[in-house]
Amino acid sequence: MTTSLLTQLSDLAGQAFTALDLDPSFGKVVVSQRRELGQFQCNGALGAAKQAKRNPREIAEQIVTQLEQTRLFRDLSLAGPGFINLRLNDDFLTGHLTELAEDPFFGCRQNHDPQKVIIDFGGPNVAKAMHVGHLRATIIGESLRRLHEFLGNEIISDVHFGDWGLPMGLLIKEIEQTEPSLIYFDSAFSGPYPEQSPVSGEELQVLYPAASARSKSDPAFLESAREATFELQKGRAGYRALWQHMRNISIAETRKDFDLLGAHFTEWKGEADTNEHIPLMLERLQAGGYSELSEGAIVVQVKKETDKKEMPPLILQKSDGAVMYGTTDLATIEQRVEDRDPDQILYVVDARQSLHFEQVFRAAIKCKSVRSECHLEHIGFGTVNGKDGKPLKTRDGGVVRLRALIEDAISEARKVVAETGMSERFDEAELDDISQKVGLAAIKYADLSNQRMSNYVFDLERFTKFEGRTGPYQMYAAVRIKSMLRRATEQGYSDGRLIATADAERNLMLALAGLQETVTAATEKNAPNILCDHVYNLTQEFNAFYHDCHVLGEQDTEIRASRLKLCTIALRQIELVLNILGIDVPERM
Repeated sequence: MTTSLLTQLSDLAGQAFTALDLDPSFGKVVVSQRRELGQFQCNGALGAAKQAKRNPREIAEQIVTQLEQTRLFRDLSLAGPGFINLRLNDDFLTGHLTELAEDPFFGCRQNHDPQKVIIDFGGPNVAKAMHVGHLRATIIGESLRRLHEFLGNEIISDVHFGDWGLPMGLLIKEIEQTEPSLIYFDSAFSGPYPEQSPVSGEELQVLYPAASARSKSDPAFLESAREATFELQKGRAGYRALWQHMRNISIAETRKDFDLLGAHFTEWKGEADTNEHIPLMLERLQAGGYSELSEGAIVVQVKKETDKKEMPPLILQKSDGAVMYGTTDLATIEQRVEDRDPDQILYVVDARQSLHFEQVFRAAIKCKSVRSECHLEHIGFGTVNGKDGKPLKTRDGGVVRLRALIEDAISEARKVVAETGMSERFDEAELDDISQKVGLAAIKYADLSNQRMSNYVFDLERFTKFEGRTGPYQMYAAVRIKSMLRRATEQGYSDGRLIATADAERNLMLALAGLQETVTAATEKNAPNILCDHVYNLTQEFNAFYHDCHVLGEQDTEIRASRLKLCTIALRQIELVLNILGIDVPERM
């Protein structure tokens, strides 16, 4: 396996500092911000000089002398008081990239200890259509799932369905209001119940808002819904059968949205799966002295002496016996630990839930619901806004449905595709496929390219352009390479050994060699935007190479073969990164 370039160079520079009786950490090498001076830069001489009370320029000169002996550099120079600029020997650079390209993972799994990671994302609810608020959780969560899978981690992805609590009681009583004769409401009947649901998905989406509104104006209805919730949780057969119908219908509907977005879950569990575990958990916490009574409620105190902010206790059970979201989340952690024993549990949920997750994680650690080595993390994110800078709404102020947003993106992509003249070259089926891929690439890249904690403005017209920092632009670069390689095959050309004859080639090689650091940083920070930056830089470097260097038109067979090899490696890496981002590239456009 090949160690990353920056690691190798930093180790070499570190050894040079050690030879001068200086701390090797001063040998850290970074990518140069001034390409005309060098490909890489080491600025450690300044810090070393301050620590050793010596002249930084003198130290830098001695470091350069040490590095020259490695014969890995075609140029080493000094700038300013002691900045060391490095430019690699071509044979070393081409050899490094050749070795990297032989690995299907470009060296990214080197020294990685595979872990078992649970990623909780999606979060749809029974009877509610998925809306724009689910967009970021799904896109970010799926990207992180793919990233961890690429690294070789064992991934359990759980949709964590909102299928329990008072909303279920409200639905049950609302259905009873409209159809009281249904067998589900006969407490004396124990089954079997009909296989066909008495309500459709469309009806559920009307019933829930009606039930919610009724509960606000009719205290008796609200109380009856609470009682229905209690009976459902205790296992009343008719309510359980009706609840199962509603859950099945809702899952079938949400699967359509997830399938459109290419999101994959290994588990379709929800809050209801904790129902049997919660009484056992509450008993254990009470017996262990972890929980206490507070104004009639059962709580876990999670405040620390070092807290500089208010930290309320986690309420597990209200005075009326009802359990809270925190209860089901804590019970879910316990079940995941018992069933899976993960190394990490990641929650991809709106940043506005940060206090809730801090309470739950503190309670999990305090109550020994999770082993201390298991990493719990809330991966928060900002909102999707309209052009007015406020959370995206429909024209009448309603919630934007996720399905409608996806369909709008595909429709806008179809217009852009038509404007490029593709309608004259492809049949309807292929145009539909291209439009869907372009539309999804537009919304996914636009979302993921932002630092996830920031809000962003949803602008389909800008997102679907085939230029600039957009998904379609990255996609088009890959398609262009595919087209070139097809023509090369038709002309009987083949690739060969990598050589470097122009700076545009070297710059592209260096960009390709940067994937290892990119994947490491994106994983450590749970930040897909780092991958977006990498693939954008990669396509930029490829376009510069394509502009400056002949490929198919190159007369020198060795240079042409090398450039075809470089194109093949670039295509593979661009598609690899786009795949992690959830973006599929068509064969032609």
